[in-house]
Amino acid sequence: MKCGEIIEELEKKYPLFMAEPWDNPGLLAGRREKEVQKVYIALDATEQVIREAEKAGADLLLTHHPMVFSALKKVNTDDFIGRRLVELIRGDISYYAMHTNYDVVTMGEQAAEMLRLRDTEIMEVTYDDGSRQEGLGRTGELPGEMSLAECGRYVKQVFGLDTVRLFGNPEQKVSRAAVLPGSGKSLVDAALRTGADVMISGDFGHHDGIDAVMRGLTVIDAGHYGIEKIFVSQMAGYIRETFTGLTVYTEKDENPFWVV
Repeated sequence: MKCGEIIEELEKKYPLFMAEPWDNPGLLAGRREKEVQKVYIALDATEQVIREAEKAGADLLLTHHPMVFSALKKVNTDDFIGRRLVELIRGDISYYAMHTNYDVVTMGEQAAEMLRLRDTEIMEVTYDDGSRQEGLGRTGELPGEMSLAECGRYVKQVFGLDTVRLFGNPEQKVSRAAVLPGSGKSLVDAALRTGADVMISGDFGHHDGIDAVMRGLTVIDAGHYGIEKIFVSQMAGYIRETFTGLTVYTEKDENPFWVV
């Protein structure tokens, strides 16, 4: 199967026009006519991931986060982005990323299902053509009322995390959650607008968390990686189900930083 045929199917389900304006999903390196037998799936195209993809003999590297966001004036091995692009091109590995277009179609809904949220709604609608709505995050009712601390432990269990960070009184009762895989601090307004009393997301800084609590929203910071890692297993399942005959490899589930 050619790389372009795989891309065509991916973009039917996850159209590029659904991505945020600042985003850069799509085929970022390589050949559409490349014959693909082996696919390697990861969250980020790190040097380690590229080495593992090469070792596996992958023809296509599929990641969530695009390696390239802004225009490049040079591609050479002096630069940490150029170095990886050169390695991919030299190894004849086509490289495709699906980011916010994937988030609005699948990521938020999948996270909400894993948390068993009920009566969900889109937290921030980003696409509406009159017959179809898509958007970032989901807000819904938790399986039952619980304390913020209990909810934090529940999030750890659901997503297989060692730690989460809580902003707010650990004993405060919460019942309606907004979940946004990745970075959530810019969508506090949306979480409040949809009636959430706890936001489950990542990348909350000191002031972001304090400000959210002051506005009536507790926060469970599961880290950027903590929830978005579900992309790898979900996409692997989708590729195996949709494209028969492809061999799929996935990166090891490993947080990019350590807590000591």
